[in-house]
Amino acid sequence: MAATYEVIDSDAAFGEVVEQLVDEPRYALDTEFHRERTYFPKLALIQLAWRGGLALVDPLVVDVTPLRRVLEGPGVAVLHASDQDLEVLALACGVVPSQLFDTQIAAGFVGMSSPSLTALYQHVLGITVRKSDRLSDWLARPLQRNQLEYAASDVAHLLEAQDRLVEELEGRGRLQWVLDECDDIRRRVRGVRDPSMAWRRIREARQLKGRSREIARAVAAWREMRAIELDVPSRFVMPDLAIVAIAQRPPTDTHGLFKIRGLDDRHLGGGRARALLEVIEEARQRPPGPPEPAGERELDRDLRPAVSLVSAWVSQLARRLEIETALLATRADLEAFLRGDEDARLAHGWRAALVGEPIRQLVQGDAALAFDGKGTLVLEERSHRPVG
Repeated sequence: MAATYEVIDSDAAFGEVVEQLVDEPRYALDTEFHRERTYFPKLALIQLAWRGGLALVDPLVVDVTPLRRVLEGPGVAVLHASDQDLEVLALACGVVPSQLFDTQIAAGFVGMSSPSLTALYQHVLGITVRKSDRLSDWLARPLQRNQLEYAASDVAHLLEAQDRLVEELEGRGRLQWVLDECDDIRRRVRGVRDPSMAWRRIREARQLKGRSREIARAVAAWREMRAIELDVPSRFVMPDLAIVAIAQRPPTDTHGLFKIRGLDDRHLGGGRARALLEVIEEARQRPPGPPEPAGERELDRDLRPAVSLVSAWVSQLARRLEIETALLATRADLEAFLRGDEDARLAHGWRAALVGEPIRQLVQGDAALAFDGKGTLVLEERSHRPVG
């Protein structure tokens, strides 16, 4: 049975929704958006559900900034796979929720890996939701009934699913773990990326040295600023391949620029060729900057074998505890901990006792990994009695 919902297509109607939500202790939230052909995600719909209400807000005709009152309030925002939605909300409203509960994260702590919303509803509530409209055009108007029903289903049962998850998490003593993880996600920095750092996202550019690196840095920054200005994906302004080619053999005139592989009138028309040549020349004249500071300290060679060994144990521990492995510890987490990074996730909170301390004992020689004779790895006190 389809959920009952109200389509909100006026500021006045949205104001009434906001007034109802500001006093709610929790609310379900989801968004529909497109970003395939834009730099910034284009918000197409906001779905909100609370006790006794479900609203589908059309941001193409409604000013959604009043939602900021709700997001900044004390109510808990319940979302599923929230990361991109939080980016959209930060752009549309200037804030993210003050409190967050992500049902996908929560599911990962009770043996469900990282389920889709459909899988979560089926597993936790026994509800089958039709999801055939996921890839439809959400910016087209009018929205069709099947689209609206699909959108409503995203939040219609989310609070009930949260109730079931919280009950199980409390039974396992893991609710605070989930709340801490959700707060980490909520606090992540979001917004416009620094154009001066854009070159680092190009793998081949990171291998360049000296003046070639300076040119790649300058051209990638120019591309990023153009993409922001035009609100198009950076690849529409210029492909990565062209930036690396320019850096390796910088052209000095328009003829040379048009010979760069991957560039044509689409990228260089309307005076852009001249502007790009100026950027290249300025970078050519600039003295090469100092070597890039080392980002992460290299892991001690003697500890490198421990990463694979501990990874196997962590994977087994995750299965035994029914926690998604990536939530327990990623390979990057293990390397950061073994390097002694102060902000390593395994050095703080619940992970420190569950994973960090056993690993510390292992690398210090106070514990050992062994098979229990049934194909299972066990971390146990070391006997210090060598075999053979």
